Amino acid sequence: MFSKLKKLLYFPGAYYFRFFAKIRLSFWKPRIIVVTGSSGKTTLLNLIESQIGNRARYTHHGNSSYGIPFNILGFKRTNLTADEWIFLFLFAPFKLFSKLPEEKLYVVEADCDRPNEGKFLATLLKPEVTLWTNSTRTHSMNFDSLVKSGKFKTVEEAISHQFGYFLEHTSKLVMVNGDSEIIKKELPRTKAKIVSVAIKDLANYKVSLSGTEFKTREKTFKLKYLLPMENFYSLEMCLGLLSYLEISEDESFGKFILPPGRSSLFDGIKKTKIVDSSYNANLDSMTVVLDMFDKIPSGNKWTILGDMLEQGKSEKEEHEKLAGIIAKMKLERIILMGPRVSEYTYPRLKKLLGDKAKIEKFLIPKEVLDYLKLNLKGNELLLFKGARFLEGVVENLLLDKSNSKYLCRREKVWQKRRRDWGL
Repeated sequence: MFSKLKKLLYFPGAYYFRFFAKIRLSFWKPRIIVVTGSSGKTTLLNLIESQIGNRARYTHHGNSSYGIPFNILGFKRTNLTADEWIFLFLFAPFKLFSKLPEEKLYVVEADCDRPNEGKFLATLLKPEVTLWTNSTRTHSMNFDSLVKSGKFKTVEEAISHQFGYFLEHTSKLVMVNGDSEIIKKELPRTKAKIVSVAIKDLANYKVSLSGTEFKTREKTFKLKYLLPMENFYSLEMCLGLLSYLEISEDESFGKFILPPGRSSLFDGIKKTKIVDSSYNANLDSMTVVLDMFDKIPSGNKWTILGDMLEQGKSEKEEHEKLAGIIAKMKLERIILMGPRVSEYTYPRLKKLLGDKAKIEKFLIPKEVLDYLKLNLKGNELLLFKGARFLEGVVENLLLDKSNSKYLCRREKVWQKRRRDWGL
C-alpha cells in the first residue's frame, strides 16, 4: 500500500520542487551539460570534474526528478531520513532568494528510473550538451507496464525512449555510444550535432592492480584506478567535451577520483585485496566489471555477487545470463548472496561448471561475512558486486577501518539498515 502511494505521489511531489528549481535556473542561466545513461554516469561526471574543476557546478549525489531540483535549489541531504522532507517542502520557496552559483557551467548527472522521468528532466534542463553512455535493462520493472500495454515492443525500447528526451531537448551537441544500436534509433530525435564514440578507436586496453591504461590511435592515458574497458566511451566523451568547450586537457587525469563502490581497491584482512564494486548491479554493469576482473593478472580470484534488483519480468532471464558470464571466468571460488542469484544463477552455474567448481550460496550478507572470515587463507583477490548491502561485508573485511568512509551508502538510513542485517 505504501509503495503504491509513493509511486502515485512521486511526480506531483517532484513538480513542486521543479517549479522553484526552474525559476532559480532561469535566474542563474548556466550552460548545461547532461551526463546520462544506464550505467557509468558518475564515473564520467568525475572524469569531467577532474578536468574542469571549479569552473563548473556538479550534481553529486542527485540524479533523479528530486535530486536534480534539490541540487539546483541548494539543498544537501545528509541523512536521507523521513523527517528531512518537512524541511525541504517548507524551505523550497525561500531558496529562490539565496545567492546564485557563480559557476557558468552546470554538469548534471541524470537518470531515467521510471516512465516520464526523461521527459520531466529534459524539459527542465534543456541542455546545451548531452553525453549518453549506454542504454540497457535498468529498473526494468518500472517499464514492464509499457510493454504490456503495447506502447513499446521491449523494455529496452521503453528505457531508451526516456533517455532520448535529452537528445530531443539538446540545443548544440550530443555525444553517444556509437556501438549501441538502440541508441542509434533515438538519434533522429535531435537537431543538435551528433558525435559517436566507438570502441574501434581503442587501440589497446590493460588493467592491473596498479591501474588502467587506455591507448587510442594518438595517445595513451594511464589512470590509477581499476576501470572496465567500456569506460573508454566515457573517456572519449570527456575529451570531446573539453574540445567543444575549448578547455585544455590534463592527460594524466591526476585529479580524477573514482566514485565509491565502483571498483575501488582496498587492502583487506589476511593480506587480501578487495575490489569493491557494490554500488549497483544490472547485467550490463555486472558483465563489464566481471570482464575487467578476469583481465587483472592475479591468481586465487574470488567473486562475491549479489542480486540484480528491479529487473521485473526479466529477472529470471538476467540472472541465468549472469551464470553464463561467470562460467567463462577463471575463478577459485564463486559466492552468491541473495534469493535471486540463489534461485536462478546458482543452479545454472552448477549445470555449467559441474560439482568440482567451488560455488556457495547464501541469503543474507552476514552469512557471507561469516563464511569469508572462516575460509579466507590469505592473498585472495576478492570482487564484490551486487545488491543487498555487500558494502557492509566489505567494511568488515577492511584492513584499515578508516577506509570505510570511501565506501558507498554512508548516510544514516543505510547505516541503520546494515545494522538490521547484522553488519
